[in-house]
Amino acid sequence: MARETRSEFYPESVVDQSMGPGVITRLVIFIAVLTAAAILFVLFRNRFGDPFLLGMLGIMAMIGIGYLFATAIGFVQIAPRSTADELSKAFLGSMDAGAVVTDTKGQVVYANKAYAELTGGTSAADIRTVENLLSDNPEAAPVVSRLAAGLADGRSGDGEFRLTQAIRPGLEPGAHWYRVGARTFKAPGRRQPLLAWQLADISRERAEQERFFLDLQKAIDHLDHAPAGFFSADPDGRVTYINATLAEWLGIDLASFTPGATSLAEIVAGDGMALIRAVKADPGSTRNAVIDLDLSTVSGAVLPVRFMHRAATGRDGSPGASRTIVLNRTQGEDSSADLRASEIRFTRFFNSTPMAIAGVDAEGRILRTNAPFLSLFSSVVDRDAVDRHLKLDAVIHERDRERFAAALEQARQRQADISPIDTVLPNDEERNIRFYVNAVAEGTAAEGAEEAAIVYAVETTEQKALEAQMAQSQKMQAVGQLAGGIAHDFNNVLTAIIMSSDLLLTNHRPSDPSFPDIMNIKQNANRAASLVRQLLAFSRRQTLRPEVLNLTDVLADLRMLLARLTGSEVHLKIDHGRDLWPVKADIGQFEQVVVNLAVNARDAMPGGGDLTIRTKNVAAAECEAYNKRELTSADYVLVEIVDSGTGIEPEVLKKIFEPFFTTKEVGKGTGLGLSMVYGIVKQTGGFIFCDSEVGKGTTFRIFLPRHVAQAGAVDAEVAADQAVAPKAQETPRDLSGSATVLLVEDEDAVRMGGMRALTSRGYTVHEASSGVEALEVYKSLEGKVDIVVSDVVMPEMDGPTLLGELRKVNPGIKFIFVSGYAEDAFAKNLPADAQFGFLPKPFSLKQLATVVKEMLDA
Repeated sequence: MARETRSEFYPESVVDQSMGPGVITRLVIFIAVLTAAAILFVLFRNRFGDPFLLGMLGIMAMIGIGYLFATAIGFVQIAPRSTADELSKAFLGSMDAGAVVTDTKGQVVYANKAYAELTGGTSAADIRTVENLLSDNPEAAPVVSRLAAGLADGRSGDGEFRLTQAIRPGLEPGAHWYRVGARTFKAPGRRQPLLAWQLADISRERAEQERFFLDLQKAIDHLDHAPAGFFSADPDGRVTYINATLAEWLGIDLASFTPGATSLAEIVAGDGMALIRAVKADPGSTRNAVIDLDLSTVSGAVLPVRFMHRAATGRDGSPGASRTIVLNRTQGEDSSADLRASEIRFTRFFNSTPMAIAGVDAEGRILRTNAPFLSLFSSVVDRDAVDRHLKLDAVIHERDRERFAAALEQARQRQADISPIDTVLPNDEERNIRFYVNAVAEGTAAEGAEEAAIVYAVETTEQKALEAQMAQSQKMQAVGQLAGGIAHDFNNVLTAIIMSSDLLLTNHRPSDPSFPDIMNIKQNANRAASLVRQLLAFSRRQTLRPEVLNLTDVLADLRMLLARLTGSEVHLKIDHGRDLWPVKADIGQFEQVVVNLAVNARDAMPGGGDLTIRTKNVAAAECEAYNKRELTSADYVLVEIVDSGTGIEPEVLKKIFEPFFTTKEVGKGTGLGLSMVYGIVKQTGGFIFCDSEVGKGTTFRIFLPRHVAQAGAVDAEVAADQAVAPKAQETPRDLSGSATVLLVEDEDAVRMGGMRALTSRGYTVHEASSGVEALEVYKSLEGKVDIVVSDVVMPEMDGPTLLGELRKVNPGIKFIFVSGYAEDAFAKNLPADAQFGFLPKPFSLKQLATVVKEMLDA
């Protein structure tokens, strides 16, 4: 009875060679051992003696006590209990799938009843391993051989195979599918691992799968050939499925369609994506919407459709996948074709206009919008807001809402002329919007009209930025013209002072009491000339001597000077970019730019800090990343001057390049430093920008255009450098001469000083106060003039015009221009083959005599 109860809960296995001797056998063996020991004690008592017998009895007593103790704690079991081994066998025996365990030699150690029934084994002798059973079957052999090879390497595996006939006679006729798995495991008491195989008949499961697949194929076929289009998209807007109907409408070849390769934005025309994005569901839910928009076909044609759009949102608020049914709005009954065509044209016009449009009621609530409106105000308004009839003033900054309310009141009164409203977005004051409010002509709200006003909106951020840029440019240009004009007049005055000082110094020795006063006059005149050069630098009319520079070498030479200027409390670091492109600039002026910015950075860090100067190449493709409207796309060398100082207030930042603007205390700054920097960079053809944050520091970025030498230009530049180099080592030479000089200058003091200077050097000087007078003097001298020294800016006839008239008479006339403006300011108006010298104002007697001597000797 006990045996039957046990088999009910623990099904017997067909083969189980892991079982040891039973309980009765162990008891019999134990009694036999004790009896044999007792007989031995009796027979050999006299031979061994009592001490030996007593010792043996003591040892046996200790063994018995130890056995009793081990039995008490469960270490030794007299009768077996429900161990894990028994539970495992019970579990395997109750499985529907066949299980067989073999050793590495192929000997079957265990096989459950299901395995026997599946393979046809009726007794232990009939049980065969999976390899013996199927290795010769061509349909199953590849899978079984692969698993057996994996077991040899200690790898587990599984597979499926199909047999044309059942694995044993007596099963259902026809093909059967089987799943086989194999693994190795270690068993207690065995040195070698055991191999476990599992075999199951999955024919019914396969049949269900095939039936489901056929049903799915039918459903897909119905969906593909449905009269409506359908597609699905993932959270990123990539189309993962499109049915044949919609693919045919759009001209898409389904054979080459790859899920996820086409985005929804590629097939939606115009601003239709704004309408789709506006459909947002609450977290963890879905939302349905009907949208009229246009799709773009492969050929570029427009297809008007109606979307039945279903969008999902994840529990965390992230967008989910979407499903959309698409109706072709060009199809329908002929009787409604005209009406449908009119509706399509209106919808297309409404959603394709570049202006954002919204209809509002008498209270200012949004009733309907077009796609550009949802696109423009996507950060404020969505589809939910429109459906809830959100008030339009939600997209208007609070400071301008009263003006909108007044405009809406005018619309309710059906006034025709309503002033537009300029405002900014409530959540982004950098974006400017202009609203136009128009009254609805078809009645008023009291008469039952649905809309009280139509509101049009246009983003004017770009326009406002251009207006501000133009205003700033015009202001800077006007100030520059004023500064340039003042500088020109100052140069004439300073030239007269410096030349008069030089004339006085020629007649006074250093021991004379008045000599220090004359030197003081000259030094202050030179100081004033430096301020004038700063004004000319801002107005971009100063004289520059550009040359090809390697900024790495320039900054390396400048490092010691910058370290002394910034002081020990400022940590100066210069990061040189690799393989910098050459630039063409005046080295002296560029050094002045860097020094000026470094000194300003030092002043912004009264307690010390970090000053970093970085250089690098910026290719044309990288210019857009700097987000500067004025920066044209080209190759530049970038110089960044970064400090960790106090920063600049936003209102101050707008004015830093204006002349005479300074935040320093009275007497500590002229306000010309940054304006000079601005002018030098601009005159060099570059750009300068400043970014600053209060409390964090300031960054100046200077973009200098890359210099690309033209054919033959390199040789010319080298020759020029070689020609200039020896001059620096020349010994003082005789600057006197006997030539005839025609001096043309409208400023009396400058002209008189020039005459005295040249006359004192031995020249014969004739003077003229204008270009017209100079022509008369030249004719009266019958052309016997060796050189003409003329101012550029004069009344009646300027210097360039005078040169042109003289070249008609004497093409080889030697001519020197004198001006406080840069040479480029007037040279572009001269003939290409004109040869002339140039002397910038203010100048000294020696400089004038030197230029005249060099021009005559040339």
